[in-house]
Amino acid sequence: MTAMKPSTETTQEYVTTLAPADVLVRAKQFFATRNPLYAAFIDQEGPGWASFRGQGGEEVVVAAEAVDGGSRVAGSSYLFTMQLRRFLTTLPALDRPAEVA
Repeated sequence: MTAMKPSTETTQEYVTTLAPADVLVRAKQFFATRNPLYAAFIDQEGPGWASFRGQGGEEVVVAAEAVDGGSRVAGSSYLFTMQLRRFLTTLPALDRPAEVA
């Protein structure tokens, strides 16, 4: 049996000008205000990360770590990939050289 490769759709990354704490505040607001079918509410959180639960127990995880000039944000979800992508695009982008991003 072969190991499953992680999907590029389920794990997404983005680099923003916001501080990690600000990213998480925005994530909490964003997922709580979606259409009820796609809303997700805080389940667990810690320094630099938060997990949310949505319809049918679907999990969305967002983590942010400080980088020069902002934060590198990683998000993961199996079913809420489109909502996760929408959230990431609401964050102000940090322009970085291609070799660093």
